[in-house]
Amino acid sequence: MFGCASAVLVPYFTDQQSISLQDTSYLVDDVKVSVQLGVMSRCPDALLCESTFNEVLKKVSNKVDLSLVYVATIDPTEPDFGVRCMHGPEECAGNVQQLCVAKHASRSSWWEFVQCQNYEGRQKIGNKDVVLKCAQVARIDWENSGVGKCIGLDGSGTGAEGVALLQDSVLLGHDLGITKSCTVLISGQAVCVHDGTWKECEDGHSVNDFVRQIDDEYARLNREH
Repeated sequence: MFGCASAVLVPYFTDQQSISLQDTSYLVDDVKVSVQLGVMSRCPDALLCESTFNEVLKKVSNKVDLSLVYVATIDPTEPDFGVRCMHGPEECAGNVQQLCVAKHASRSSWWEFVQCQNYEGRQKIGNKDVVLKCAQVARIDWENSGVGKCIGLDGSGTGAEGVALLQDSVLLGHDLGITKSCTVLISGQAVCVHDGTWKECEDGHSVNDFVRQIDDEYARLNREH
């Protein structure tokens, strides 16, 4: 059974503090730590997780390859997405929007876009007016970057490419064994879950705990590399 608790969360937004998520592999021959957050875009636990990792990234953004994996169910009877999302088709649309921005925009623009949607409030994630507003906030070229076509130029989230990305993401989540939003994975291993409260977090769940785990994994990967 998929999990998303009805936690209370104050919306947040990244201010003008810079968080660099650009690919810097051409500058340093190192191995980045894969960090995946298993989320539902309208889930309160997901927003809390993303807020936490906004702070984590301020300390270790140059060491991580961060991505979002979407928790949902493949359902061919769903007409627009072929996927059933816990918080309805609007959440499916929000998932598609975030996936398309992740694919076609810079990493920093993608993260700013996600933060903008969260700031607007989880009940508005997936809405057409919000996706267009947040694309502008994140300085995304809607028509020429490929983002608009991927999502659907009307912002609906029903673009063919975006729907395929969502289905692939859901299948990846199944392969990784993710059933709850939000699940934190480091190098493919679940290290913590937020489902109403933090659970199954053997090595801690504070910002500094996640930073320490990433630092340790980065050191291990690059010793081996």
